[in-house]
Amino acid sequence: MESPFPPFDPGKPDIEDGPVRRRIPFRHIVPNLITILSICAGMTGIRLAFEGQFEFAVGMVLGAAFLDGIDGRVARLLKGQSRFGAEMDSLADIVNFGVAPGLVLYAYMLNEAGAFGWIAALLYASACALRLARFNTMLDDPKRPKWHSAFFVGVPAPAGAGLAMFPVYLSFSGLDLGFPEITATIASVYLVFIGLLMSSRLPTWSGKGAGLRVPRDYAIPIILAFVLYVALLLSFFWETLSVTAIVYFVSIGFSVRAFGKRAKRETRSAADQAGSR
Repeated sequence: MESPFPPFDPGKPDIEDGPVRRRIPFRHIVPNLITILSICAGMTGIRLAFEGQFEFAVGMVLGAAFLDGIDGRVARLLKGQSRFGAEMDSLADIVNFGVAPGLVLYAYMLNEAGAFGWIAALLYASACALRLARFNTMLDDPKRPKWHSAFFVGVPAPAGAGLAMFPVYLSFSGLDLGFPEITATIASVYLVFIGLLMSSRLPTWSGKGAGLRVPRDYAIPIILAFVLYVALLLSFFWETLSVTAIVYFVSIGFSVRAFGKRAKRETRSAADQAGSR
């Protein structure tokens, strides 16, 4: 009897060389389970925002970003990468980092700006979708230099969602301007700005393929710094997130500078090779 469900890897026959059904390793499914959990976290964040539980709602969106950050690494660790998983990951990113942050922000403060706040949420979600579509097409570009893998083109979707929540971090930290309409308008403009950063061509560090190495003497200070960051995050959660967002903004300038230097170095290297022939 034929199964009512489509195969995991469409385009390939489910039965090969006779009646033996083709099987896939369970490790191919594990990363997709993590992706599904991230979708559930993003959707739950939207529900909690509608119920007025905004701190938990923001936590769910951040949790979705964490799960998104580990599903690809788990796939590579288990050697469970698949085209199916890559496509589902992009669809999850639309929900978790495009729709969810926009709706959470709108429910928390952008609604005070009326239609302008809603338009800002729509523009942000649209920019996120454009950014993800461009990312998928660039993966299939055979002419893209290998060293470009150390940089994203534009702010990545999970980081964009974290930056989009910056006004909420400040609000939860106790910063209150006392003018809801003005605050909502400023937050709306800021959200559109984050959408533009996501869909821009600014190079930002990806953390992949960078081959980062540190001197042995720096290993212990780096570990202690990480412990300090986690301790601050547990003790002063919203304040630490606010500072983290500011540090990320500053890092964009350094990543643009590093990309420019690397591009010039690669151009000179290619010119020297061409001249030596």
